[in-house]
Amino acid sequence: MTDSLYVAWQYIRYNKVKTATLVACITLIGFLPLVLERLLHESERQLASRAATTPLVVGAKGSALDLVMSTLYFGDEMPERITMKAARQVTDSDLAVAIPLYVRFKARDLPIVGTTLDYFDFRGLQVARGRQLAILGECVLGATAANRLGLDVGDSLVSSPENLFDLAGVYPLKMQVVGILLRTHTSDDLAVFVDIKTAWVIEGLGHGHEDLTRTRDQSVILKRTEGNVAATAKLMHFQEITAENMDSFHFHGDTTVYPATAVIAVPHDAKSGTILRGRYLGSGGEYLIVVPEEVIDSLLQNIFRIKNVIEAVILIVGFATVLAIVLVFSLSLRLRQREIETIFKLGCSRLTTVRLLSAEIGIILVGSGVLCMALLGAVAPFENELVRSLIIR
Repeated sequence: MTDSLYVAWQYIRYNKVKTATLVACITLIGFLPLVLERLLHESERQLASRAATTPLVVGAKGSALDLVMSTLYFGDEMPERITMKAARQVTDSDLAVAIPLYVRFKARDLPIVGTTLDYFDFRGLQVARGRQLAILGECVLGATAANRLGLDVGDSLVSSPENLFDLAGVYPLKMQVVGILLRTHTSDDLAVFVDIKTAWVIEGLGHGHEDLTRTRDQSVILKRTEGNVAATAKLMHFQEITAENMDSFHFHGDTTVYPATAVIAVPHDAKSGTILRGRYLGSGGEYLIVVPEEVIDSLLQNIFRIKNVIEAVILIVGFATVLAIVLVFSLSLRLRQREIETIFKLGCSRLTTVRLLSAEIGIILVGSGVLCMALLGAVAPFENELVRSLIIR
């Protein structure tokens, strides 16, 4: 058998192009279903585990899926905004703890998540380096976000403008990185966390500027009265919150009508959760309350229907490829007829010919299997990000 393997190996080495084509075809037939299965399994794990640990989500009426994907996975589809009154209603019910989220802005394509410290306790997020959020203008990075941005504690991060041509829009805010979170292998690893008031500053609802009562530049003053000083558009707002200018930052109007994208409601017990859901479902009000696990279960059913279709397509293509490979070997035997006759003339039996051909096929199959396992091993470290970019987002 060793002699057959040696001769088969020499033949394969000589016919590099044909061998490489066969190995590539067989590898793809094995690799595609396996990698699809692994990615779908990982997506199911990520989606189901995070949804199962999130009891209730309150948001604007509309797409429940968009609401859940934005709240749990910080997806690109932003639901209709609500106000902080929604969080106040949940708190006033004495049935659940309200955790508001405002997920609208980005920093270098990573989501900026405006929330409260309750969110970190709810998700069990721990700081690996640095410290937790304490004052306005600070941010804490997820582990993957810190690696991708190349930032560490003490560095700065500038929020990305929504529209470069919106001159009256949001000013980029330079934020101080005060902490890096431990890796959790969830969407939190890719987020930039700020206090929800910092998110409002990014939107322009809060700002800081020079004290108009002490300014020497009279051109920035539009009108001065006994109890008020009005400024012109020339007055520049601070784009970084520091110890020197922090006292100048303020918000106008009632903050209870300031925006949020969702409120995570954490009931005190199962009975409280049922009562809370009943109040929203029967009120016909402006808010929608959903159970993320139910929404994600529905999504997973659709995903696996698509998976079955894709697997059927791969099976058909694989069968066609196998037929093509059989055809290649059949044609190869006809072209190698003189070689086979020479083998017979040397005194070899038909069994020897079968062993040679079997050795060639065996080497190709083993090579394809090794290459398939190597590709799966190369994909494994990136499963989380691939699922995040291809399926969740």
